[in-house]
Amino acid sequence: GEDSRSFHVSIQGTPPSTASAGEIPIITAVPGGQLLLECPEGAEPHPNIEWHREGSLLQEDARRQLLAQGRFLQVLSVAAADGGEYSCRATGDNGDNGDTGPRVRVRVHG
Repeated sequence: GEDSRSFHVSIQGTPPSTASAGEIPIITAVPGGQLLLECPEGAEPHPNIEWHREGSLLQEDARRQLLAQGRFLQVLSVAAADGGEYSCRATGDNGDNGDTGPRVRVRVHG
């Protein structure tokens, strides 16, 4: 017989730097639902955290809001167009933006 289990996985902290591009975590969202993404870099105090979707800077609007100085990205009324690869980046006072931080891929089912 078959044995199936369902797990809810919550990723906290910074993923290992040895992770390859093929190991980007995938989050499944439901159309019309709510999505909350956490930036692990937000664990330390940073002046500003930027979120990018598919390499473009994400602007806040009525549906997409940054919480806790950008540590969290909240998307309301998720639509198919919200799917894609998201990344966050902490920008410091020294003007060194550094590389984009941890990435996560969002898939919208429906």
